[in-house]
Amino acid sequence: MNMFPQLETERFILRKLTSNDAPDLFHYFSNDEVTKYYDLDSFVDLKQAEKLIQSWNNRYLERRGFRWAITPKSEDRVLGTCGFHNWSKEHAKAEIGYELNPDYWRQGVMTEVMQEIMRFGFEDLGMNRIEAFIDPDNVRSRYLLEKNGFHEEGYLKECFFEKNQFVDAVLFAMLKKQYQSRLSRPINVKYT
Repeated sequence: MNMFPQLETERFILRKLTSNDAPDLFHYFSNDEVTKYYDLDSFVDLKQAEKLIQSWNNRYLERRGFRWAITPKSEDRVLGTCGFHNWSKEHAKAEIGYELNPDYWRQGVMTEVMQEIMRFGFEDLGMNRIEAFIDPDNVRSRYLLEKNGFHEEGYLKECFFEKNQFVDAVLFAMLKKQYQSRLSRPINVKYT
């Protein structure tokens, strides 16, 4: 893939992040509620957002991942991001990660976006497995993953070192055959 893939859902454009998006990312990454379960401290400087965007774009250039800006079709403003990291073509798998500006929580944004990103992963990239590691206390993330068909596979004690401490993680995953099985059934998405 020479050009970063742009994706589209009913309400959103998923596009490559640019340095112009730094103010939007800074706005919500400076919120402790957003970074509570994230492996980053809350931002205090715009340069942190610029550096994060550059890091995500470098992962794409190195063929290690994809991170899409989530923008409404009506305006070019970043509401959050979603994408793959630790992409292994050899093992046909990647981890999915995401975050969203709290102003857009509980509106079905990430459910809609994840469905398209999973489609891209399984159908366009040929993945066999998509994983997610979440904090055991992150009930919103657990709900999102379960709603999108992910299954809990295990509880990993002191799995990651974040914010100067070891933290536990819960591993969720979806296999391609589970994804294909879901396609044969209607998927209800409610925007509340």
